[in-house]
Amino acid sequence: MLTTEDFDFDLPEELIAQTPLEKRDSSRLLVLDRESGQIEDKHFDEIIEELSPGDALVMNDTRVLPARLYGEKPETGGHLEVLLLNNTQGDEWETLIKPARRAKVGTRIVFGDGRLSAEVKEELEHGGRIVEFSYEGIFLENLESLGEMPLPPYIKERLEDPERYQTVYAKENGSAAAPTAGLHFTPELLEKIAAKGVNLVYLTLHVGLGTFRPVSVENIAEHQMHSEFYRLTEEAAAQLNDVRENGGKIVAVGTTSIRTLETIGTKFAGEIKADSGWTDIFITPGYEFKIVQAFSTNFHLPKSTLVMLVSAFAGREKTLAAYHHAIEERYRFFSFGDAMFVK
Repeated sequence: MLTTEDFDFDLPEELIAQTPLEKRDSSRLLVLDRESGQIEDKHFDEIIEELSPGDALVMNDTRVLPARLYGEKPETGGHLEVLLLNNTQGDEWETLIKPARRAKVGTRIVFGDGRLSAEVKEELEHGGRIVEFSYEGIFLENLESLGEMPLPPYIKERLEDPERYQTVYAKENGSAAAPTAGLHFTPELLEKIAAKGVNLVYLTLHVGLGTFRPVSVENIAEHQMHSEFYRLTEEAAAQLNDVRENGGKIVAVGTTSIRTLETIGTKFAGEIKADSGWTDIFITPGYEFKIVQAFSTNFHLPKSTLVMLVSAFAGREKTLAAYHHAIEERYRFFSFGDAMFVK
C-alpha cells in the first residue's frame, strides 16, 4: 500500500516562486529520462530539442476566470468571499464561500453596485456551496469587471499583470486555476516548434481547485478527486491519430493535458476519440499509460496528487530523486516556477 507520506519531501519555502520571470521561456528545465534515471539541467527554450518532427505537443487551452468575488449580505452588510469552481448548469455554480458558516441556503450575496448577485441554493459535503447568479447584461463581462484572478494560496505577492497567469494560447473560459506547465511557452517558441514539424494540438480541461486539494487520507487509494470538465474535438483527435499512425510521440504539456488524454484512453480502450465530459481520474503508481509518451510539467507540492501522477509515469524513486536534485540546484517551484520534462 502506498501512503501519502511516500510522496513527501522537504521543500525550503524560499524556493516557492512568488512572481513570474520577465521572459516566460527563460525558466529552467530539468530533463528526466525515466528509463535510466539520468537528469539534465537545461533552459526551457531547449524543450525544442526533446521534440521530433511528426510529434504532437498537446496543450490545454483553458482560460482562467477572474473567479474570486467579494460581496456582502444586503440585510446585514456582512462580507463574503466567493470563489467560483464549476459552472454546473445554467447560472448555477459550485463555489467555495468564506466564511462558510455565514452562507446558509437562501443567503443572498450582492457584488459591486448590485448588477451581479447570487443566492445560495445548496450546501455540499466538502464545504462548498451551489449558488445561482442573477445579473444585468452578460455574466462574463460582470465577472471581468468585478472578479479577481484566484492565485494559489502559496503566492503572497500581488500579480502586476493578470495575463501572466494565463497561457499565451488560453482561449476557453472556465478554469479556477491556470494549467501552469503552459505558462513557459511564448508565441515565438511555439512558432519554432511548429516550424520543426511538430504538431501543435489543443484540448480543453477546466482546472478546478480539487487539483490542489491536499490528500488527507493515509492510503492514497482512498483519495477522491474532484471532477473537472474536459473536451477533445474531432479535429484534435484526428491530428493525434495521424501522429500515432506515422510513429510520432504524443507529448503532453502539464498534468491537465495528461489527465484528459488518459481519461479518453481509459474510456476507449487505448483509442483516441473526440469526447467531452467530466473526469475524476486519479493517476498513481501502477497506472498503465495508454496515450501519453512524454510530458512537461512544473514542480509540485509535497504529498500532492500531481507528484503521484509524475511518479506513476517515471517511478516514485526517480521522481523524488529528480525533486531532490531540483531542490539542491535551487530550481523554482509551483505555479510561477521552473519546469521538468519527463521522457
